[in-house]
Amino acid sequence: MQTDLTIRPARPDDANDIGAVHVATWRSAYPTLLSHRTLAAMSTAYQAAYYEAMIRRHGGVFVAVAGRDEQVVGFASIGGHRASTPGEGEIHTLYVLDDWREAGIGRRLMHAGARRLADRGCRSAFLWVLSDNPSRWFYERLGGRAVAVGTTQVGGQPVQQTAYLWNPIEMLLATTNPTGDLR
Repeated sequence: MQTDLTIRPARPDDANDIGAVHVATWRSAYPTLLSHRTLAAMSTAYQAAYYEAMIRRHGGVFVAVAGRDEQVVGFASIGGHRASTPGEGEIHTLYVLDDWREAGIGRRLMHAGARRLADRGCRSAFLWVLSDNPSRWFYERLGGRAVAVGTTQVGGQPVQQTAYLWNPIEMLLATTNPTGDLR
C-alpha cells in the first residue's frame, strides 16, 4: 500500500474511478444485505455518469487519492438536506476500497464533507446507512447519534436504513480532524 495520500475535491475526470470504487465497495460490503442480482447489475459507467453530473453541478464530491498516479481509493459526497430529513447537510456517500480501510481515510473524507457543509452554512450533518451495514460502528464512533429509521428501495427490494446525526456539526468536525482544530 502506498503511504502518500491526499484528500481533494473531485474533478470530472475522476468520475470513472469514483464509479468503480462505488461498485467495488457495494459488492464487497453488501453481499449478505442485497441480492446477488442487484449487485451483479451495478454498472461503473452508470455510477460514473451520476458522479460526474454531481461534480459538475455543485462540486460536493471529495476523493482520497494515492501515489503519483492519484489512484482513487475512496470518496465521499455531500449535499443539502432533502425534505423530511433530520439535519441541514447530508453526507450522501462514503466508500473506501477494502485494501485502504483502517487507514484513517474514511475519517478524513468525512471531515472534508463536514467542512464543506459547515462552510455552506449547515449547522448539523447527517447520513443514512443501511441498518444492517456491518460498518455502522464507524459513524457511532465518530459521535453520530441514531435518530431515525426508514426504508429505502435498492434493486426493487425494501431495505431498512438508519439516520445518524451530528448536531451541532462541530461535533463531527472535532471527531474527524486529527489536528483538533475545526478547520
